[in-house]
Amino acid sequence: MNNLLFCSVGRRGRLLRNVKETIGKTGLIIGTDNQSTAPALQFCDRQYVVPRITEPGYIDRILEICRENKVKAITTLIDPEIEILASNTERFKEIGVIPLCPAPQSAIYCFNKYELYKYLVTKGIRTPLTFHDWDEFKGALADGRIAFPVFMKPVCGSGSVGAHKVHTLEQAEADWFSGEHNYIIQELMTGGDCDADVYVDTISHKAVAAFSKRKIETRIGGASKTISFKDPKLFAFIEEICSVFEFNGPLDMDFFIKDGEYYLSEINPRFGGAYLHAYGAGVDFIQLIVNNINGIENEVNIGNYDNDVLMMMYDDVVIARAEDLVDRNYSFI
Repeated sequence: MNNLLFCSVGRRGRLLRNVKETIGKTGLIIGTDNQSTAPALQFCDRQYVVPRITEPGYIDRILEICRENKVKAITTLIDPEIEILASNTERFKEIGVIPLCPAPQSAIYCFNKYELYKYLVTKGIRTPLTFHDWDEFKGALADGRIAFPVFMKPVCGSGSVGAHKVHTLEQAEADWFSGEHNYIIQELMTGGDCDADVYVDTISHKAVAAFSKRKIETRIGGASKTISFKDPKLFAFIEEICSVFEFNGPLDMDFFIKDGEYYLSEINPRFGGAYLHAYGAGVDFIQLIVNNINGIENEVNIGNYDNDVLMMMYDDVVIARAEDLVDRNYSFI
């Protein structure tokens, strides 16, 4: 059985419905969350309410769930858990589970945006100019390497929380020293942006599928309307990026465009919120995972989809009885 464990499923119900469409009766979807009211649990074949990811014993519980359900591959749908899975890679492998997450150091680079910037610079990968020291930023202002407006965001943020444009030194200084977030400051990229869903084969460790899209509309946390496009130049850049990391499984990459070149902004080594677009356009990462589970190395098949396929997100709901929740003791007060 191709049993898959999705940790911290939250609101990602449509993704799990898509997973079920692909694996059908050949596998089970096992889902976990720290709240029994997480909507996406309702789309799982087996549901577990688990401790918060920061609590002692969390990973032991996840390993126990893997054993109980003969799980073949595991992933998480939230950024803070990626490093946790990555640091326990060998424990999962020992019980026959493929961890769909980066190697530990690659996970650190992806979650800490300044560490990512420094690493990309050493590898010659184009990325926006970034500062994590106030005095260095002011020095760069003085010598003309950067100018207002600039972009500020938390160094380890997620879901666009705290990310904003800044127009003056006074505003930047107030935000920097507010204590609200541990910020980085980046050059403002105004040439456009796009993102890509990428699958890195767990056997060859090469990028074997990629789906790129431009954002038409963005809400808090991600794009809500996107349109597909294909550019061999972007695909080559994606392969170059993947060659300097140790990735396994799905990735969500964000890019800026400047002077006709792509610049890497961020990498989220998990299913992106808009992966639904890729799946709807025929780029099926779930089948690639199933192939890897069964020892099949996926062939490189990047860009196998149509241009100008639209995705338009809308809201939906799950209706359930309280008595049917996996945790019957959940408090609604």
